[in-house]
Amino acid sequence: MVALLATVMGYANDGSFFISKKDAKRTVLTLKDVKVGHLFTIKDANNLVLFKEAIQKSGFYMKGFNLTSLPNGVYFFELDKDMEIETIPFYIKDGKVEYNETVSKTIFKPSTIVKDNMVYVSKLSLNKAPLEIAIYRDQGKYAPFKLVFSEVLKGDFKKYERIYKLEENSKGKYKIIYKTEGKEFTEFL
Repeated sequence: MVALLATVMGYANDGSFFISKKDAKRTVLTLKDVKVGHLFTIKDANNLVLFKEAIQKSGFYMKGFNLTSLPNGVYFFELDKDMEIETIPFYIKDGKVEYNETVSKTIFKPSTIVKDNMVYVSKLSLNKAPLEIAIYRDQGKYAPFKLVFSEVLKGDFKKYERIYKLEENSKGKYKIIYKTEGKEFTEFL
């Protein structure tokens, strides 16, 4: 294990992951600075989850995979952290695994803070991707949530910030759905 870790470290860039091949069939993925509770998945191009594992130990996560039996196509390693999701694409072509670490992508999650009846929303988007925000209000025991406000934030901004005012004494009666960069995030207030 120590020898394998030393080999993988030889591939190190300043990123938070390393990919190496142990042999023709086995790809070894190493993630550094993971925390207990982070979620690691492997997905196909349609976001179908092929593998999912919650991180059980902080520090390094290392796992070997035989990906050669997957059909030709695009796939993703994905690490869902506290405030961001890191995506690392890889490709299968005729039983061979190809990857390019330079095309990894980080999606920052929206941050929602509630204080009194005010909701503070912020979202970092280094690639200036649009952010859809939809606020729903609970209509009671037998009625579904009802859309009360929505907007799409876009423009030449790397950070979006908004403040919304909720009705007085309405804790537990709202849901916010954010959509950005092909991901959806839901917060209950």
